[in-house]
Amino acid sequence: MNATRSLSTLESKLDSLQCHFTWGLDPSRSKLLHVRDNLEDIGTQEGYSWLGHIYNLQGFIHCQLGLTEDACRFFSRATETFRQIRNTVSDEGQWLVVSYGNLAWLHHQLGERAQSLGYISKVDALINEYALPFPNELHPEIYAEKAWTLMKFGKDSNLLAADYFQRAIGMQPGMVEWQTSHVIALVNACSHHDKNLGADIFKKLKLTKEQDQANLYLAALYLEACADKGINIENEARELARMVLRKPVSSYSGIQPLLRLYRRYVSMDEAVDLAEEAVERHPDKRYLKKCAATCYKWRILSQKDNPLEHSMINRAISLCKEVISLYPHSSFKMQVTLADIYAKSNTTQAAADQIYVELLQSDLDPKEAQILYSYYAKYLHFNQKQIYKSIEFHMKAAAIPQQSSYRDNSIRNLEKIRERNKNKMCGEIHEFLEKLHH
Repeated sequence: MNATRSLSTLESKLDSLQCHFTWGLDPSRSKLLHVRDNLEDIGTQEGYSWLGHIYNLQGFIHCQLGLTEDACRFFSRATETFRQIRNTVSDEGQWLVVSYGNLAWLHHQLGERAQSLGYISKVDALINEYALPFPNELHPEIYAEKAWTLMKFGKDSNLLAADYFQRAIGMQPGMVEWQTSHVIALVNACSHHDKNLGADIFKKLKLTKEQDQANLYLAALYLEACADKGINIENEARELARMVLRKPVSSYSGIQPLLRLYRRYVSMDEAVDLAEEAVERHPDKRYLKKCAATCYKWRILSQKDNPLEHSMINRAISLCKEVISLYPHSSFKMQVTLADIYAKSNTTQAAADQIYVELLQSDLDPKEAQILYSYYAKYLHFNQKQIYKSIEFHMKAAAIPQQSSYRDNSIRNLEKIRERNKNKMCGEIHEFLEKLHH
């Protein structure tokens, strides 16, 4: 009885900790593997300010994947990195609350009760030593790490992340990287196709860019926001591209939002050229190859009238295949992209079919399944002329209760078919949509 009560007390204490294990992060294997790859692509040089956070999140991911030795190694790196970066007289500080909480959970999952309790005691000591004058508020360091972590788990978390960053900044206003991430979270919460940032967010973006001039990722977002307002940014974009190409390769370098900016407001062909130049400069960097493959997808799928050059399709296919091999555990979207590119050529329809068949038979989480059904429905309609089967897959995509642009697109397609009232499945579609909306 005492042992049961003791375990219950320990679990209650663990649940009350502020750390990755208690923040409600998406535990699906596909999401964990995707985030793990994204963290690796940040690199240690460009992501230096967030290195402790990167190691903490890597530790959590590896623990969730059952790789406890790797998890322990990453958590140890996190605590050491925080001590080095803070460079304070004391080795201890509120920035270690999350790290110690993670270690308490890790040792609990390993069945090492004494070590787990030891880290819980360390957390309690830090909280008591650095007590805040405000009840029910977290330390700014905890707010910032929680916000940064949430940003890595998808667009849906960006507004909450922005709120946590705002709280952290309110208590500790001197951290430039927090202010930058706060603004990036606000911008990311808006659609790339309909940003409409609003005067308040645009003003914050401009001010933060001036404060953090070395951050080229932020600079690219600012130029994109200017272009959204009708300002000509072509010269500034090309100048920024030269600067980005000189930076260490990283998903933080600004290359990804810059390529999107080129695609929308400069030139699709120049976007491809810029991506190819980046790959040529750093042929061993997988992240740049992924960016280049995405550029080719944009270029090929935007071609409406003129026939595509075989050399362009071949290069796109080659890049996609290479990226899939370089991201073996998080290449789902690239596989769909490859199928989409195959479908654009009359000579490679069979290859597109094969990819879709294999993906449909694979183990997908609901979000991935929704994306696949939406793409496959369009493929069936436009390439295979299988209208009824296409409708069935639009229904499958819409039936998954995961809010996304893919679901919205499938619903819009079904509504258009119903409104035209020329398809024998209109009655079935009407009944389906009625159930969906209630």
